[in-house]
Amino acid sequence: MPTDSAMQSGSAKVHTRWLPAVGDAHTLYVALFVVVALALAIGVIVPFYAELMDYKPARLLALPAVLVFGLLLLFNRMLLLALIIVFRSAGDVILDSTRFSIGGYETGIGGLINLCVIMLACMLVFEKPSRLPKKMTLAWLPFLLVALFGLMISPEKGDAIRSYLTLLSYFSMFIIAFYFVRSAQDFRRCVKLVLWSSTLPAAYALVDIALHGAAGGMAGGAEGFRLQSTFTHPNIFAFYLTLIIPLTLYVLKDKTVVPGQGSRIALTLYLFYLLALLVLTQTRSAWLACMISFFAYALLFERRYLLYLMLLPVVALLVPEIRERLLDLGSGTTAVAYAKLNSFAWRLSIWESGLQWMRPSHYLFGYGLEAFRHYSQTFFPAANHMNWGAHNVYVQWFFDAGMVGLLAYLWLYARVALMLKSLMRIDRLAAFVTLALVFSYLIVSSSDNIFGYLVFNWYFWFSVGIGCALAASVALPDNKAGRQARPLEQP
Repeated sequence: MPTDSAMQSGSAKVHTRWLPAVGDAHTLYVALFVVVALALAIGVIVPFYAELMDYKPARLLALPAVLVFGLLLLFNRMLLLALIIVFRSAGDVILDSTRFSIGGYETGIGGLINLCVIMLACMLVFEKPSRLPKKMTLAWLPFLLVALFGLMISPEKGDAIRSYLTLLSYFSMFIIAFYFVRSAQDFRRCVKLVLWSSTLPAAYALVDIALHGAAGGMAGGAEGFRLQSTFTHPNIFAFYLTLIIPLTLYVLKDKTVVPGQGSRIALTLYLFYLLALLVLTQTRSAWLACMISFFAYALLFERRYLLYLMLLPVVALLVPEIRERLLDLGSGTTAVAYAKLNSFAWRLSIWESGLQWMRPSHYLFGYGLEAFRHYSQTFFPAANHMNWGAHNVYVQWFFDAGMVGLLAYLWLYARVALMLKSLMRIDRLAAFVTLALVFSYLIVSSSDNIFGYLVFNWYFWFSVGIGCALAASVALPDNKAGRQARPLEQP
């Protein structure tokens, strides 16, 4: 029989095993102290924060968003990137309502997302510097250095800083793609991820049509109804569609992973639906870019489509919105006042005014970032007390950054095009689609302020980045011609 001392010893063991060890107890007390301190800090901060945000629910979301983005940035960057790509296309409608002012500088959750993208790229490069695409980084470097110099001499420092950070976010999206694409399978996953981002804008387009198209009529207003969906301007939505439509065509025509019969029918219908949405944006440069892409595809891959494309202009002229937008180019060509000019004549007027106003001493380095907007009230007679962009990237970049900046800009796209051309050895269709995105971008850059369209540029540079990453994968020793399919890594 066990003795009394043994029973007491056993009883002590039974009771003490439920108590934390000395080290565990210390950790528990520290954790409790941190939780209590954090709760007290939040209790003190929240009233001041609520007052700063003017008690508006959308603005109050900024603080929780900071915590969520911070946690995802630390623990699951892959998920954070996927969420940004899928949902950022529908974010402008909501994010604009979260803007608030701190020290005269306006920001919001949108600015927080921009910062997250830049930080994400920096963290990926810091963790795995060997994955940084050195050749493509060198292609970006002259452009970013010229922009930095333009920031220093800019007459609008606040707007210039914002513009430079925006350009850095474009570079970040491009670099991020190289950390998530190591094979052809990774490339296809990322393409589908971008396509998923179009579902919310495509669905909300029906709401936009119901609310504004039906209310104002398809001929209401100076230009009639123009579809913009979740974006802040119809042109941005149109340029976004010029990116989504070729990617949809790639998934539909991909011979490596052939979609099933049901998927093919669904993708084909979705492609025609996107084309209809593009028509409703009434953005002529986007129409031109999309048509050129389809003609190029027909010439290189399926020439039987040339017959349909030859009939397309005849059919298009039967659509009132297209016919009126094209006929509008023939009227309002006299530069009397902005209201009496058609959009193309107005653009010619502002380009001519800006270039004639420039002094030869600024031809080399320009007047600085955002200088065109700053001086537009000086040189443009029809400015009407507004700061206008050039609606032409080449004119604005020559004005802001000079000939050096324009050459650096064109050099970047030349290097990207050469990189994508090498993709022909891996995936001819992928090479064509990504090159089509680049040339479409260069086309629409001649008629709009593309630099300022952040959401569209993010999707553009990520899509081009995954194409360049796939091209670069042929040089990887563990990835023969990019054909070895491996799951995406968690950085």
